[in-house]
Amino acid sequence: MKILLAEDTKDMNRVVTAALEHQGYHVDSVFNGKEALEAAMNSGYDAMVMDIMMPEMDGIEVLKILREKKIITPILLLTAKTGIDDRVDGLDAGADDYLTKPFSMKELLARVRAMTRRRIQYENKLVTYGDISLNGDNFELKATNTIRLSVKEFELLQSLMVNTETFLSADYFLERIWDNSDAEISTVKLYVAYLNNKLKAVSSRITIMEKNGSYKLTE
Repeated sequence: MKILLAEDTKDMNRVVTAALEHQGYHVDSVFNGKEALEAAMNSGYDAMVMDIMMPEMDGIEVLKILREKKIITPILLLTAKTGIDDRVDGLDAGADDYLTKPFSMKELLARVRAMTRRRIQYENKLVTYGDISLNGDNFELKATNTIRLSVKEFELLQSLMVNTETFLSADYFLERIWDNSDAEISTVKLYVAYLNNKLKAVSSRITIMEKNGSYKLTE
């Protein structure tokens, strides 16, 4: 699973990254709010761990923008502040959880596991179409190059790869992948954009085409 870590203290960033990677997560780490927002807008993640007090843009500002953009990825806020009002502000802005520094790494990992808990069994462990293959064991998309996908990116692309003869509606993905949560049609569009960027990154000839709000793979 893919985690975005936004923490400006280098030592803390390094320690948390190492702990998450030791648990098997793929971690993209950044050091300020601007980098966090850019990463979150350009790639799908299964969870984000974000410090509130960061340069360029604080964590709550980033969180508010992401929620306004209908990005509903679970977000755990980290802060040195202990006031109740600060916690309320973060939760009201759309945070899924809140952890006050100093914290135990064991507790942070438990919170992340709770946020990323999803089914891990897939009927098709390896799916191919055209010049791409999708591996259900490690969520890797491969063509000329290889890249790791988030769970939702994987599930969306897998659905397209096993239904290549028909267009799939945004409602189909909302029901199957987002379980009728607060996700909207704009969420599906955003993840399709993520995947088209990933397909370019692995130098594939495949793209996801849209027709009347439905989607299909094409070469």
